[in-house]
Amino acid sequence: MNRFSGKVAVVTGGSSGIGAVTASAFAREGAEVVVADLNENAGQEVVNEILSQGGSAVFVQTDVAQEDSVANLFAKAEEIKGKIDIVHANAGIYRTTPIAELTLEEWNLVIGVNLTGVMLTGKYAVRSMLKTGGGAIVNTASIAGLVGNPQSPAYNASKGGVVLLTKNMALDYAKQGIRVNAVCPGGVDTPLTQLPSTATQEQRDAAAKMAATLHPLGRMGRPEEIANAVLFLASEQASFITGHCMVVDGGYTVP
Repeated sequence: MNRFSGKVAVVTGGSSGIGAVTASAFAREGAEVVVADLNENAGQEVVNEILSQGGSAVFVQTDVAQEDSVANLFAKAEEIKGKIDIVHANAGIYRTTPIAELTLEEWNLVIGVNLTGVMLTGKYAVRSMLKTGGGAIVNTASIAGLVGNPQSPAYNASKGGVVLLTKNMALDYAKQGIRVNAVCPGGVDTPLTQLPSTATQEQRDAAAKMAATLHPLGRMGRPEEIANAVLFLASEQASFITGHCMVVDGGYTVP
């Protein structure tokens, strides 16, 4: 039996990586999916793939750092689907600049997408779910929200903020039937972490060796493995779990 039959799931950052795989996974398990992303072409491709496999999905172009855009996403999702049961606030960007060289523009960009975007998504998700008696929100944080990550002050700060924002939201809306959790992935093989096409084989080998060294399981994670955690937290199997930040990192944070 499909875990999400009759449910409507909104996935931000749904055009690639973890978001795309999670959107497809929700659809395979019966959910009607709203894919949200700034990249219209890639987002529509994800929707078309879901439709080709017999699933239900629509695309809404969204800039999660802009409140009007997020408000529009939820208004359209409600208009098209009638309700919202699940939200995966996944949109994010990654930058590596040490703080002495970090510009205010870059700081604001990373915080705007990774933290303000989750806040705005949560704001309108909660407003929608309060109308229908509850729901489940899963935010994408990171191990970078739990431990230091060299040369990534903006990213660390943004993901640390997501961790505590998740806990705050869980406390504030538990009695209204809204569960709020997060996933904290380690290194995951997605476009966000892949080397550019110009990288040499030596650079690729070095990156693979580093990933194996940092993760006791000896490799980077796969987007499907993060999607599995998201679906669990969004499902009734996790009905007594809220305010939890699930680490899915191949043992990265164990030592």
